[in-house]
Amino acid sequence: MKFSLGPLLYFWPKNTVSDFYTQAQDSDADIIYIGETVCSKRRELKVKDWIKLANELSASGKQIILSTMALLEAPAELMAMRQLIKNGRVIIEANDMAAVQLAQQHGISFVIGPAINCYNLATLKVLIAQGMKRWVMPVELSGDWLRTLLQEAKDAGIRDQFEVEIFAYGHLPLAYSARCFTARSEDRAKDDCQFCCIKHKNGLLMNSREGQQVFVLNGIQTMSGYRYNLINEVPELHQLGVDVLRLSPESLDTLDVLSQFKAQLTNSQCYPLEKNIECNGYWHNIAGMSLALP
Repeated sequence: MKFSLGPLLYFWPKNTVSDFYTQAQDSDADIIYIGETVCSKRRELKVKDWIKLANELSASGKQIILSTMALLEAPAELMAMRQLIKNGRVIIEANDMAAVQLAQQHGISFVIGPAINCYNLATLKVLIAQGMKRWVMPVELSGDWLRTLLQEAKDAGIRDQFEVEIFAYGHLPLAYSARCFTARSEDRAKDDCQFCCIKHKNGLLMNSREGQQVFVLNGIQTMSGYRYNLINEVPELHQLGVDVLRLSPESLDTLDVLSQFKAQLTNSQCYPLEKNIECNGYWHNIAGMSLALP
């Protein structure tokens, strides 16, 4: 089993991003995803900067993957996606079917990101035929669903044609909207956001009227209020045949958490998770915000 750092979902200053990836290349991560997947207005790093960073990180010996946007709203965003796909060196993570089509046209293999709704064997077959090499399971699916789907893939003789990656740590990306919720929180129009989400390095927490930590607002992206954490399920995931576990960057501390995840393969222990802060409900086929204890 390998471990990956997913694309940075938040808007960090360029120096912070640079510092994070400088340390990430010496971390226990086997795979590093980079690129802007949420909002094209986040231009601390431009497309050429992401491609340059991908080439630099490739020297670390880790697999580097360029992630594409999950919601395209303008021709300029499609143009940026074309640049990423035609980078000439590293493969891409497709978070929109337009990226799948462009990658296929250029004969480039790709990873299917969690933003693409791929729930069944028929869809997997279509994507494999188009060039998919790895499937990141949608975050809302359960372990039982995955177990059934992998058995179906084995019975169909295609299980060896793709890898499976699971989002295992971080605030879950749940939905995308044309509206920017962070800008709205400051009574600004999206076109006049003044890049206010850079002030919230881990998104903007939204509580219910009862004070429950319901969501994290991250520009146009709505995320889970609780942090998803499958560290205690690592042995089960390994036994199930999952190829890659993804940790979503939240700070430099994520690199230490990644080391703890990796250690679970050889020295499994039970980590106490924090109620009303962490969750693992989706994996256990219960309410997403729930916490199933070992």
